[in-house]
Amino acid sequence: MTIQHPAENFAAVPAAVGAASAPVRAILEMALEGGEVSEAEGVELFRATGADAEAVYAVADELRRRANGDRVSFVVNRNINFTNICYMGCRFCGFAKRSEDKDAEWLEPEQIVERAQEAWDRGATEVCIQGGLHPKMEGTYYRDIIRAIKAALPDMHIHAFSPFEIWYGASKTKMSYHDFLADLKDAGLGSMPGTAAEILDTEVRMQLTKNKLSAEKWVEIIRAAHEVGIPTTATIMYGHIDAPEHWAAHIRLLRDIQKDTGSFTELVPLSFVHTESPLWSQNPDKVRPGPTALEVDLMHAVARIMLHGWIDNIQVSWTKLGAARAQQMLSRGVNDLGGTLMNESISRSAGSAHGQEITARELAQIIRAAGRVPVRRNTIYEIREVYEHHDPEVIAPLVDRQGRDPLAFLEMFPERGPKLEAAE
Repeated sequence: MTIQHPAENFAAVPAAVGAASAPVRAILEMALEGGEVSEAEGVELFRATGADAEAVYAVADELRRRANGDRVSFVVNRNINFTNICYMGCRFCGFAKRSEDKDAEWLEPEQIVERAQEAWDRGATEVCIQGGLHPKMEGTYYRDIIRAIKAALPDMHIHAFSPFEIWYGASKTKMSYHDFLADLKDAGLGSMPGTAAEILDTEVRMQLTKNKLSAEKWVEIIRAAHEVGIPTTATIMYGHIDAPEHWAAHIRLLRDIQKDTGSFTELVPLSFVHTESPLWSQNPDKVRPGPTALEVDLMHAVARIMLHGWIDNIQVSWTKLGAARAQQMLSRGVNDLGGTLMNESISRSAGSAHGQEITARELAQIIRAAGRVPVRRNTIYEIREVYEHHDPEVIAPLVDRQGRDPLAFLEMFPERGPKLEAAE
């Protein structure tokens, strides 16, 4: 971590810090000096309210500026969920179906390639591939998918398979995690989503998934991926049966892994969507219906502060929060809006109503309306295009929106609307 001279830091300390309570102010001033926020201090920040919360946001925004400047990135990609058939019974999941269900889906490699080709033709540089754990699926199917895509689209980046899927494939093939991942990398796997993390706490995981993939196994698989040269994202799913102590411990663990491997590309906080989740519908008296607005703000901001210098890309999930709320997170330490997606099934099946795609041009307009500079990146955060004085081309959404406009919120606040004159 690069630590600037204290005088340089304090010259940029936001005025909001001065209005914070003494304990919170001490933590934030230390963070601005380049110090590392401990797990216990993270809990303190997660409990912030009022002036303390405003100070947390201000420091997160300042650390974002130091790490990323005023650029906000996105990637043009497509989600491909090759099956929703799964028998794992994760209680938070509304995505899984049984084989006999009328809306059960299974895609053959040729169908997956067709969708990948369609994405490539629409400007995508990445396909994100995940699926349920089909009981009759061969462990080699993951490799078959990669090889089929690479045969047709050798330059397409394949971002695929959660640690839960790696656990499943390795179990099916009787291979070690290391060998299974090395085989996928040889086939063309470019990176992995760090999903299935939920909360890396055994007590919580027992209630979410009956600990079918333990925190220890998740960490072991992520470390194995990093060891064989596969970068991964990191995630946290919050707002159900968890608390600030769990969040701070989770983020501290991610930071510890990053110190050893350096192969996390980003952190993506994922707010729990309760609407169609069995976890909530069966236990409405014990499970919260997602995080509060304050918790959403603090999750992105505290993550930025705790991970500063180690994981410097904090992504907001517009599928979970919606475009308007995602834009607000750009002042909470966020520097990335994720992908265009084109299709999105998992959040939608849990009850999210924020659509399946936001085009590159629309993402650029959201970013520009926040006073930032839009940039298109690839999966591993290499900049591919800077939209300082122009916008991406207009392209129709892949799925009919039935009249819904994800940018309608900008029309409600004309002063926040995109400065199209400059862009054109």
